[in-house]
Amino acid sequence: EPMPPRRLFGEDEKEAAVRLFDEAIRTGGVFGYNGPEEEAFEGEFADALGGGFADGVNSGTSAVFTALGALQLPGGSEVVVPPITDPGGAMPVVVLNCVPVFADCDPRSYNIGAEQIEAVLTERTRAIIVAHIAGEPADMGPIMELARGRGLPVIEDCAQAHGARYDGRPVGTFGELSAFSTMSGKHMATAAQGGVVFTRDEELHWRQKRFADRGKPFNLPDAGSNVVPGLNLNLNELAAAVGRVQLRKLPEIVRGRRAVGEGVKAGVADLEAVSVGWHPPQAECSYWFLRMTLEPDHLTVGKDEFAAALAAEGIPVNPSYRHIQAESNWVRTRRSGWCPWLFGEIEPDPPPMPNAVAVCERAFNIGVHEGYGEQEIREIVAALRKVEAAYRKK
Repeated sequence: EPMPPRRLFGEDEKEAAVRLFDEAIRTGGVFGYNGPEEEAFEGEFADALGGGFADGVNSGTSAVFTALGALQLPGGSEVVVPPITDPGGAMPVVVLNCVPVFADCDPRSYNIGAEQIEAVLTERTRAIIVAHIAGEPADMGPIMELARGRGLPVIEDCAQAHGARYDGRPVGTFGELSAFSTMSGKHMATAAQGGVVFTRDEELHWRQKRFADRGKPFNLPDAGSNVVPGLNLNLNELAAAVGRVQLRKLPEIVRGRRAVGEGVKAGVADLEAVSVGWHPPQAECSYWFLRMTLEPDHLTVGKDEFAAALAAEGIPVNPSYRHIQAESNWVRTRRSGWCPWLFGEIEPDPPPMPNAVAVCERAFNIGVHEGYGEQEIREIVAALRKVEAAYRKK
């Protein structure tokens, strides 16, 4: 039988949307943005992270963009970015007239590491972006120690890591700011698209909120007019109403995904050739997907053949997650005419990414979600054991 569908949205989300429309129809008004639903959603989101300030925006990319905008970095500043990430986790640096500097990843993970960050720091470095890919927390202890020692602000990209924890704390609470995606493929969603910026620094919150809404003078009663250039990146009342329902479901969603990940990990712990990927011992993953690692010396086939065999067993497999942005056309060709790379001496070529390449060549991903139960865990484990047995060197 096929794996069960996710069924992210249900009657609760539908009722929240219908209530909003019913109220608009009853009053003859409209629902927009920055209204009671969005205000409530932002407060509840911040409370879920232990308190602070949250602002809803229209995508995870916009969340990274506005978090960077709050730092008000001078043009030409270098910003360290993750090696393996969605383009939206790095492109905002260029759009803000700064230079993305790609650091390699920890050789055991898709995630950036402190040693690799330190290797690319220069006198022009002004900030660091850390992404928690696949719901696996980056090793934040050494990263934050390095950043604090150099006086560099950190932005956490938590687009794939709602509910993940490091050393007992939620990811997103370590850096100066954090960015979350709430598009429909993530742990929780504000309908089709959305994002949230979180910080515990009130001044950064207001700077970010102004930047996300065309420089409106929020919390500046005497400003008189818009105070900084910015874009209209607002969330909206309909998205927030759905997001509030989803936020209430998030703890159970994370528990379900963690149970699947840990169940599969335990089920293959004795295998020689395949395992659930390493993460820091302080980490509690929320598993947006399972990053599986192969030991090719133990197999008679390569990764693609191994993944194809798993897919033939009915397991949802992505054989490659080579989202190494330094290899992308937008980085290699630098086609944007206003791109800061074109400003005289600031023309760095991305350094080699040997760790990221090696990790991607040994890893494949298994799609999972919180709707999987004991049966699906058993099926994934059985398929992994079967395929390893078939291709293991004798």
